Amino acid sequence: MLSRQVLRTTVRARAAPSQSLLRHYGKTSASPSLLQSSRTSLALIRQRTPTYTFTTAPRRLAATGVLPGHAKKRGVISRVLHKTATYLGIFVIGSGVAVAALFAYDYSTYTDVGSEVDIPVSELALHPRRGGPKNLPIIDHFVDDDESEEARAQKHKPKLVLLGTGWGNVALLKNLHADEYHVTVISPSNYFLFTPMLPSATVGTLELRSLVEPIRRILPRVRGHFLKGSAEDVDFSEKLVEVSALGTDGSEQRFYVPYDKLVVGVGSVTNPHGVKGLENCHFLKDISDARLIRNQVISNLERASLPTTSDSERRRLLSFVVSGGGPTGVEFAAELYDMLNEDLTRYYPKILRNEISVHVIQSRSHILNTYDEALSKYAETRLAHDSVDVLINSRVKEVQPDKIIFTQPGENGEIVTKELPMGFCLWSTGVAPNPLCQRIAQKLTSQNNKHALETDSHLRIVSAPLGDVYAIGDCSTVQNNVSDNIVTFMRTAAWDKGRDPKTVQVSFEDWKAVAKRVKERFPQAASHLRRLDRLFQQYDKDESGTLSFDELHELLKQIDSKLTSLPATAQRANQQGIYLAKKFNKMAHASHGLAVNSVDFGDLDEAVYKAFEYRHMGSLAYVGNAAIFDFGGGLSFGGGLLAVYLWRSVYFAQSVSLRTRALLAMDWTKRALFGRDLMNF
Repeated sequence: MLSRQVLRTTVRARAAPSQSLLRHYGKTSASPSLLQSSRTSLALIRQRTPTYTFTTAPRRLAATGVLPGHAKKRGVISRVLHKTATYLGIFVIGSGVAVAALFAYDYSTYTDVGSEVDIPVSELALHPRRGGPKNLPIIDHFVDDDESEEARAQKHKPKLVLLGTGWGNVALLKNLHADEYHVTVISPSNYFLFTPMLPSATVGTLELRSLVEPIRRILPRVRGHFLKGSAEDVDFSEKLVEVSALGTDGSEQRFYVPYDKLVVGVGSVTNPHGVKGLENCHFLKDISDARLIRNQVISNLERASLPTTSDSERRRLLSFVVSGGGPTGVEFAAELYDMLNEDLTRYYPKILRNEISVHVIQSRSHILNTYDEALSKYAETRLAHDSVDVLINSRVKEVQPDKIIFTQPGENGEIVTKELPMGFCLWSTGVAPNPLCQRIAQKLTSQNNKHALETDSHLRIVSAPLGDVYAIGDCSTVQNNVSDNIVTFMRTAAWDKGRDPKTVQVSFEDWKAVAKRVKERFPQAASHLRRLDRLFQQYDKDESGTLSFDELHELLKQIDSKLTSLPATAQRANQQGIYLAKKFNKMAHASHGLAVNSVDFGDLDEAVYKAFEYRHMGSLAYVGNAAIFDFGGGLSFGGGLLAVYLWRSVYFAQSVSLRTRALLAMDWTKRALFGRDLMNF
């Protein structure tokens, strides 16, 4: 190409004028001598004139007057500007299309009221029959049972009644097959609460609505019904749940809801431990508790900012006490400190920051005592770094409106009573049974646990009619009675063979069969039955190669002692809900075959599905711009902001819906950009 050629030309200086002069004289009539003289002069000029070599750019570039380097640089800049303009245009056009699509979708959500149509409603739904022990209305039919063909077909399915809208029952609803059961949910709360993030809502890190999901958004998947009320009692003989609800005139109304299968998942209440003055404390079990705490914290800050507030009163108002060093108490103390440290000085007088104090009172020797000891110490170090006062081996005696009284061991071992002025106290010291669970336990003779309803390994309430009533979540505990169960089985087997159980000798092969049965019925005991030969040798005291009935009983009791209660956590309730959903799906699929063969008795749960096995996925806790993870088996770690982002990611993934995930992301972004909203309402 011409634009890329380089022309090299050799010229002699002033040669062109000499040649012109020669041509001029050649055309005249000058004398030959003069012409010869001119030629001689021209030759001398050529000899004395130096020769120069020039490199010239192509004619097209030379005509523009732009140097080559400048042209190349201008070309790069032009391409960058062109691409930038292109991408910017694509972004603007794409954003415009997205906004237009959003407005179009928003427009489509506004619908006019359609024409009225006749909705068939059963007469029994409008005027329910009365019956039961108290002759109350019995809700056999609902007003929406006949509004569609699908609803009419489903109302004759087995009645599955769920009490509560917690982790267990929501997991059951999300995994239950549609059209298999006529589902009814009864609860005083018409929403599901994401409890692990509840401490974040008390200080405005997250908004309250970001932690709740309306239960009626979950029920359409199984075409279920919801009744806003409280379960008061259960009649096992007639399969009725007594429910109380507010009527149209504000008075309490009671009625019965029949069931074929009942799942109790009503949760628990805070354990008072017999301490006086808990009316002066706040609790953190529900979303309304988080709102009350947030209002109290902001109210204390506002009152402390008044010029009429004395120094002593200001220090009292700014003294925040947390009674209980478990995950809830520690996370609330960490969230409160973060809010006071990050947002307080931006909007309130700086003197408030110097006079604020946060205290955690723990009855044990460490906070987070259910976690690995190294993590507990890390959490204590982290809180101490944040100026949070951790008082270990301390027990609260009384909570008064302006102070808290507690005891601590003295230097010589004596018990010392101390007082701590406070303007706010959170009570978070374990759980106690729900009143409904207490009434159920009183009706069942084998319920000996004072803290929760005892269930078998299939999550059926012990002593309740077999296969009818289940319990999941905080309100229940799986019974660890390996020895009694297996010993009863062995006695029955011996009597069936006409032998005295006391004279039975168990060989190693018999022991392996017993261990297999234990693993199937009590999956949590599997980790303690890994070396059957060692256990057999350990309890074969006479080295006879067999175990007597008493030796076998002692071995099984030793396994019983090693089994611990399942933790009262959200992940346990979630796993139990998923387990029951899978079991109920299996039962629904097998129901036709069982009906054909007239099988309506026996242990159908065990015949259809395996026993429940809890898998611990780890424990997490937020400790103030840091987080700790305990996965069990010695696998644990803690860290700063990177661990916090991982902690958020875990709970973000566990959130119940896309709506709550979007709200969580927006709340975290809003806190980073604008801080927390320091207001009460």
